Order: sequence, then C-alpha cells, then structure tokens
Amino acid sequence: MPVPQPRPERRRPGIRARLLLLLLPCMLALLALDSWNNYHAQHDLLQDAYDQAMLEPVSALNSSMTLAPDGSIRLQAPFNVQAMFDVTRPPHKLLHVGLTALPDGPGHDAPAAGEVTLMGVPDLPPPPASVPGEGPLTWYDATYQGYPVRVVALRRTMLDGLARPYRILIQAAESTAPRIQAQTDLMRQELLRGARMVAVVLLLVWLGVGWSLRPLERLRRSVRASAPDDLMPLDSRGVPHEVAPLVDAINHHTDRRQQMLTEQTRFLTDASHQLRTPLAIMLTQAGYALREPDPARTHETLRAIITQLGRSRRLCEQLLAQAQASQVVGDVAPAPVMDLNRVAREVVLQYLPLAREKNQDLGWIDARGEAAENDDRTSEPAAAPVAARAAELHEALSNLVHNAINYTPPGGRITVSVRIEGDRVCAEVCDSGPGIAPHLRNRAFERFAQAGAAAPGAGSVPGAGLGLSIARAYARRNGGDIELADGDGPAGVAPGLRAMLILPLASGTATGVSASNSHS
Repeated sequence: MPVPQPRPERRRPGIRARLLLLLLPCMLALLALDSWNNYHAQHDLLQDAYDQAMLEPVSALNSSMTLAPDGSIRLQAPFNVQAMFDVTRPPHKLLHVGLTALPDGPGHDAPAAGEVTLMGVPDLPPPPASVPGEGPLTWYDATYQGYPVRVVALRRTMLDGLARPYRILIQAAESTAPRIQAQTDLMRQELLRGARMVAVVLLLVWLGVGWSLRPLERLRRSVRASAPDDLMPLDSRGVPHEVAPLVDAINHHTDRRQQMLTEQTRFLTDASHQLRTPLAIMLTQAGYALREPDPARTHETLRAIITQLGRSRRLCEQLLAQAQASQVVGDVAPAPVMDLNRVAREVVLQYLPLAREKNQDLGWIDARGEAAENDDRTSEPAAAPVAARAAELHEALSNLVHNAINYTPPGGRITVSVRIEGDRVCAEVCDSGPGIAPHLRNRAFERFAQAGAAAPGAGSVPGAGLGLSIARAYARRNGGDIELADGDGPAGVAPGLRAMLILPLASGTATGVSASNSHS
C-alpha cells in the first residue's frame, strides 16, 4: 500500500503581497467612487454647455419674429442664424419655427388652424403635453427618425397687424451622440488617470517595501554565510525599527542557546571526568586481581570492583536524572494534582532498609500528625495536594534523603516530615550530620559540588555532588524550589542540615489535614 505523501505547506503571502492586497481594494473602491462622482459632475457640465449652445439660434430666431408691411407675421432671420441653418446637416442639428393661428378672443370655440412652418423641418417632436403652453424655455429628450435628440422649445403668443393672435413655436434639436461621445471620452480619460495613479502607487509600494527589506536581506545573507557553530548575535544596525525587536528576540534566543550549549559542554566534561576516575580505579583493580595468586585477595579485589561498579551505576543514574531534569518541559498541559505527603512516605519506606543498615534512625512525620505505619489509606483526600508530577518529586525527595543518609554518621537521626504552611506545602528532610556552612549553601546546588564534604566531621563521603542539583532542577520544573537551613543539632559541632522542598498548595482542592495539625 503506497504511503501517502504529506501535502506541501501552502506558501504564505509576503509583505509586498499583503500590502498590495490591503491597498488595492481600497484604492479601487476610492477610484470607483471618485469616477462616479466625476461622471455625474461632468455629465451636468456637458449638458449645460451643450444646452447653452442650443439657446443661441433659438434666441436669434425669437428676435427675428416681426410684422410685415401687410400686417402678417414674418421671420426675418439674421445672417448668422441663416448661415448656421444652411450649414446644418441632419441628423446632428435641426431647427423649426412654426406659426399657428389661435381663436380670435375668449369664448370663441373654433379650433386652432394647422401649424405653418416658417423655417426648418416640420416634423420635430412637439413639447410634452404636461408642459404648459406659455412660459419659459422647455427642455426635453425625444426621438427623431430613430435616433435620440435633445430639444429646446420656446413658445409664445404674438398678434399680427389685425390683432389676431398666433402661437409661435421655435425649436432647436441636436443629436445626443456628440454628448455621449464627449462623456465617454472624459470618462475614459478619468479612468486612465486613475489607473496611472494606481499603477504608480503600487510601483512605489513594491519598490518601497523592497528598499525597506534590503537590510533584512543583507542580514539573511550574513546568517546563511556564517558557520554552523557560529552563534554570534545578529547586527541590528540598519534594520527598520519595527523589525529591531524581532532581531533582539532572535539574539536573546541565540544567547540562551549559546549558554545551553556551554552548559552542556561543561556537563559532558564534568561527567566524563567523574566517570573516568572510577573506570581507572576498576581497571587497576582488575589488573591487580589478574596478577594476584592468592584467591582470598582476588575475591577481596573483586568485591571492591563490585562496590565501585555500584557507585558508577549510581553516578550514571544521577547523570541521566540531571539531564532529564535540565530539559525544558515541552507539553503545555497542566500537571495533575498529587499528594506530596504520600510521595514523601513512599520515599521514606524505600530508604528505610539503607538507613537501618547504617544504624541510622529514619523517622517520618505525617502531614496529618499520624504515624507512618498507619497511613495506608488511599481513598481519603490528599493531605498535601500539589500540582506537580509525582515521579519528579519522588526523584527530588530521593536525592535529599540519600544525601542525608550519606552525610549522617552511624547512630544519627534523620526525620522526614510534610506540612502545610499557608498557601504552600513543605516537605522537609532534617538530619543530624555535619551540615553545610551558610556561605557554601548556594554553591551546594552546583553540579559536582560537594559542599557538605567541607564541613567539620564530614569525613570521606562517596558521591558525585549531583543530588542537590537534581533535586532543585526537578523542584523548579514543578513550580517549587529547594531551600537549605541548619538542622536541630548543636551549633558549631554538628548542626545538621534541613533541606526543604517547597511547592505551592494546589488551589481548589480539599485536604485531609485538620486545622490543629496544619502547622505542626
């Protein structure tokens, strides 16, 4: 069955594309709105200009209406009007002057006679019936011989020499094609200007973004050209100030990575040194065992090798624990709520045989004030609830108890207790060993540091100096910490050591600790 190939990740648009996608619709919308407004404004201006040009022959013809010597109404057109009419070619411009006799006076029911055309074409569309017969100029749109025309009409009444009334109708018509063509040309020019403006803006945006990103391109080339192990900070000079925080964040991350690599290198160096010493001892002991003819001495050497192997195994386990504790927690899920009291009791039971083997008194004080042997109830509410990982707290407490057993002399006393102090939980390991001087306690948390060995009466204590470092790393991974203080022993001789694992109390949980025992 063929394995399905993963779909390639869709490439996201860059800064140029995002700016263009943001600006282009807005510019096109503004251009459309501006063109629409310009179209209407230019349409009104063109209509007014063409209408004013049509008024000239109408006014001239109106002024040319006079009475003949016989008393009839005649049209004596001026030369310029006649010449304009002579050069007019249909269907562009048309003139019409009509004369209609009206009834003689009021109350006369005889219908008006037919219109007599004095000038121009006789079949121009008449004014609309809704427009009054007398009044100022009348503008209207009509159709003449199949093509649209714009018409202006002037109607007035005039008396002849015998005082008979006549209605005069003067019309000038013009095809709307020149208007439409002029409007189309203006709109085309407007759109071309807008398109040029949009093109120039888009070009400026494209070039501006490219120019602004040139420092980042130089930065990219310098990073690509650097060696794989080169973790020098990036040079943020010259980059735009909007990008400078990103470069600073990358430098901060690179610096942390450099510190982590340095720490790992130092850890590997120290670990190899710690492992090389027992391996060299075991190699020497094995060579001695091969050369020793006495079986008793050979067995004694083999037992020493076994002891050294146990210490080496303990060292390897601690190194693995230290590496695990130093890792950054990758999951974002909240830690479950667990009972620190129960975990501490399990650690005490685990190390109880080792303490008895060394003739030490390993005691336990429950958070509820009860004896450890009677605490086998798992169904009750947690006595010391904390939001943490039980395995990591178990490892932290194991290292604290193991250190106490190592440094406490035979016949000494070690007490493990758990209590709730306000909004925090404290698991305490108190021993009667030599303790650690206050000025050495911070150094005691460093890897491979044996601050307790420098105390008076400590003697030779086996160990690699990783216990407190591992315990603090696990504690801090779970939101807590490790604190050191003097124990209950006499000051100056063997004050002992009090190692406290402190964690915040889990909120919103019920505890099985009574008020009387919460500060015991």
